[in-house]
Amino acid sequence: MNCSFGYDDVVPPWNGFSVIAVVVCLVLPLAFAFGAGTTLEILRRLPLAARLLLPCWSAIPYLLVSISYQVFRIHWLVIYALLPTVITVALWRARERDPEQLGSWLDFAVLLILGLVVEFRRFEPAWPPHLGAFNRIILLDAGLYGFLVIRQLGNVGFDLRPRLSDWKNGLRELVFYAPIAVPLGLALGFLHLHTEWHGMAKLAVSFVSIFFLIAILEETYFRGWWQNLLERRVGPNRALLVTSLLFGLSHFNKGTTAFNWRYVLLAMLAAVFYGRAWRSEHRIFASAITHTCVDTIWLLWLR
Repeated sequence: MNCSFGYDDVVPPWNGFSVIAVVVCLVLPLAFAFGAGTTLEILRRLPLAARLLLPCWSAIPYLLVSISYQVFRIHWLVIYALLPTVITVALWRARERDPEQLGSWLDFAVLLILGLVVEFRRFEPAWPPHLGAFNRIILLDAGLYGFLVIRQLGNVGFDLRPRLSDWKNGLRELVFYAPIAVPLGLALGFLHLHTEWHGMAKLAVSFVSIFFLIAILEETYFRGWWQNLLERRVGPNRALLVTSLLFGLSHFNKGTTAFNWRYVLLAMLAAVFYGRAWRSEHRIFASAITHTCVDTIWLLWLR
């Protein structure tokens, strides 16, 4: 059933409903990031049926945005209500089958689904063109809820209260990575040096936006979930290598329609150091620091 009401190409970037949708999307990750203990305790006290059905809230941001921008379609509403619930049920079954948290096929199936949907942007047509990022945040919410509340996976490290050790571990890996990646990237013709100074304001804005909009999402997915689970299954070193390979391959089509092997190679190499930063204390904040520094330097001086 198609319930689209049409879409005007000239739309304001934000309205009151989209702002409310942002708040709804961010409530859960912020609660985990700054008060995980209390949040988990409250949610885990709910009856099982309520815990399994709670992810239906993911349909609320879609409703608010799609109706206000006149792009509502009933099948997208069903998908955003159903997919997070299916993920939750799958991870509940994974916890029942694998209480030792060694990594069940259900865990990896959920990760593949989340990764493929985000990588190939299959759900972004549900949104106005300038608001497609809502899809990534909703899927992050679904993964966080499923792995932290239902699966009760340890060592994810989704805590955004900074520690001095996070900066130490993150910057240490940047120092190790840069002398390898910069000469290699320049030699391959992937990196191009620009020496102009863009000012502190642009540097700060770039750093903060990359940290929250890119690094935290990708580090949660690849380090907090993939590397974390693989460590239990194949050990820390193999987990680091496999996760780095997956991270590199996820960049295969960035900036080109063909297989971008240079990007894949440098991203794979970077992921080794992101993974090392994360596993120092199992902290996403640490690997996000390395990730953010790399992307910021690339964006401003090496792109």
